[in-house]
Order: sequence, then structure tokens, then C-alpha cells
Amino acid sequence: MNRREFLLAAAAAVAAPALTFSGRLFAAPANSPRFLLVFLRGGYDCNNLLIPYSSDFYYESRPTLSIARPDPYNQNSALGLDAEWGLNPVLRESLYPLWQKRQLAFVPFAGTDDLSRSHFETQDNIESGEPSSARSDYRSGFLARLSGQMTNVPSIAFTDALPLTFQGANHDIPNISLRGNSKPVFDDRQAGILAGMYRDTSLASAAADGLELRQTVSKELQDEMMKANRGAANAKNFADETHRIATMMRDQFRLGFVDVGGWDTHVNQGSTTGGLANNLTNLGKGLAAYADALGDEWNNTVVVVVSEFGRTFRENGNKGTDHGHGTVYWVLGGKVNGGRIAGSQVAVNAQSLLQNRDYPVLTNYRDMLGSLMGRMWGLSNSQLQTVFPGSKPRDLQLV
Repeated sequence: MNRREFLLAAAAAVAAPALTFSGRLFAAPANSPRFLLVFLRGGYDCNNLLIPYSSDFYYESRPTLSIARPDPYNQNSALGLDAEWGLNPVLRESLYPLWQKRQLAFVPFAGTDDLSRSHFETQDNIESGEPSSARSDYRSGFLARLSGQMTNVPSIAFTDALPLTFQGANHDIPNISLRGNSKPVFDDRQAGILAGMYRDTSLASAAADGLELRQTVSKELQDEMMKANRGAANAKNFADETHRIATMMRDQFRLGFVDVGGWDTHVNQGSTTGGLANNLTNLGKGLAAYADALGDEWNNTVVVVVSEFGRTFRENGNKGTDHGHGTVYWVLGGKVNGGRIAGSQVAVNAQSLLQNRDYPVLTNYRDMLGSLMGRMWGLSNSQLQTVFPGSKPRDLQLV
């Protein structure tokens, strides 16, 4: 058993949330760029996040789901961002202030070249970072390749298992589940027994490293939860999770990934209330908490929110939406060139829909992320081609 296998086995050996990592604890360089990718699994309905309120076709297509045009006397109307677009009002207290501070931008008509409309296939294509028609390595992800191009950029996935996007790296990348972290992974007696099992073996150092990091992270999360709870029950919502993520990204890591489920809204989707609105509310609170917890380091941070695809522009017969194509990406950060709708756009009408059902993709995620990451870390074109083979970096001047 090698060092990586031991740590993965140790993670699988207990039912508690696990962190797998082969190195010792360390602090990332101060004032260095920090990137977090937030993946909304399920294909969220971007048309009820970023509302094309100037389009009559939007209101014709969504008789029960549409959100009213901006109206200062209607708290449930869209928050006007410009003459074309509005924001779902459930984000009034969380993301709208970041927009007003020009720390949030939206990129509509964004996505992949994958037309399968399959959750799993499109998610895998995005995480791989390769052209969907020319994937050559099904166990290699673009964040792993990005991590391999840089030094002093420690990486982490806030997921139950290491996601595809971080697989295939030539070095160990930790993953940690933040669900149900209410007690230490091991107590002192258990940690002593496990360490003793590997004493005087070639795995002694790996065992000590893994146990030390898992115990330290568990204690940090416990302490933070106790302070925040003030005796109240843990709500276990996204806002709580992203606040914990911020602590680790602020102090130790510079390249992160987190996924959020529950966005597949085929039935009773709602508009300013209902399942989608609840998800957006929690996500918005979480991202605002992340920005706040980072403090001054928010100025060195970029967050990009993506989903595998958008949803059908017209609502279905079940007052929901079905699998689509183009979507809207979010880009946040203290120094982001925000307060604007970025990238190529077309008029929102029946003629502009792809196959008479979806938003078209005018900004490919590989081109957008490649350019953004290149600017953040000063990557060369050859490095970007390693991360996103065959891409054509497109600078939207987001950073």
C-alpha cells in the first residue's frame, strides 16, 4: 500500500466525514490569488435567476413561473440590473449588494458544446475540461491539471469523494465532507490505536500526517459551529457550509471546488417562492457569508458559479422546466470587474432559441475559465492548453 492508498483507505474506514491528504498542515502564501468553483448539480433555471424582463416572450413562455418586471412598489418583482435584465428578488439581501459594489457579474448564454442534455454526461464533460467530442482521458479533470501547472497553490475539494475535476493529478489533493461534522473524527484513544497500528512501518509518517490533519480540521469546525450557534441548533444550510469553507480557503488553500445539489426542477419550480427560490436564497446567503468571512482576502478571491446546463425557456405542463442547454454563469470577487452582464448576447425571443427550446451557448466555459485563470495566475498559452486542450481563451475582462 502506498501513501495515497493508505489515506484513501483511512477515509473509507469510518462513516464520519473524511479528509484525505498526504502532506503536513501549512499556510498558503498571503495575498495570493484564490479561486473557488461552485458547481450547481442538476441544471439550475437561469431564467428565474437573471430575468430577461424586457422580453415579452419571457412572460408568454412562463405564465406561472415568470417574475414581474421591476416595480419599486412590488417586493416580488425583479431587481433591475440594467435595461434588459433583472435579478430574482430573493437575492435582495445577499447578492444584490455585491452587484451594487460591482463585485458580481453574470455571463448569460454560457455553457458547453455538449447537446446530450444528460446530467451525468454533461457534468463529466465540464469537470474534464476537454472538448466533448474529443475526450481522451476519462480520469483527468481540468482543476487537477491546473493544480499541476502551479506551485504554492494548495487545492481542496469540499465534497464527499474526490470529484472528477480534481482526479488525475500528479500529487495528492484532499477532499473533505462538511456534512454532519458534529464530533471529532477520532477521539484520542482511537487516534492512538490507529497510529500504533502503523508504528515502525513505512506508513508511520503518512498515518501521523493524515490523523493530524483530520483531527485539526474537525476541531476547527467544531469550534466555529459552537461560536456561531450560540446554543441554537445547526441549520446545516449552504450558508453554514460556505462560512466553514471560507476559513480553510482563507488560511490554507487557494484552489477549491464545492458542489451543491437540488437544482433539477421539473415540477412545481416556483418563482419567488418554492424550491428554486429556496435554493437561490440559501446559495446567495452562503456566497455572501463566504465573502464576509474572507475579510480583506475577498479582494484576492474569485468565485465562479456554473451548472451543467440551463433549462427549457418555456415552462412545462407541471409548472416546472426541463433539461436545456445554455445557462448563466456567475463571477464574484472583491476585485472582479462586476456590476455588468458580460459576454455575447442575443435578443431573447423565439427566433434566438436553440432548437426552439433553449438558450444557445455563445460563451464556452473552457474559453471563459481559461482566460480568467490565465489572468489570475499569469499562465502561458501552453499551460492553458494543458488545462483546457484545444480551447480558445476568451477574455471577458472579468478580472
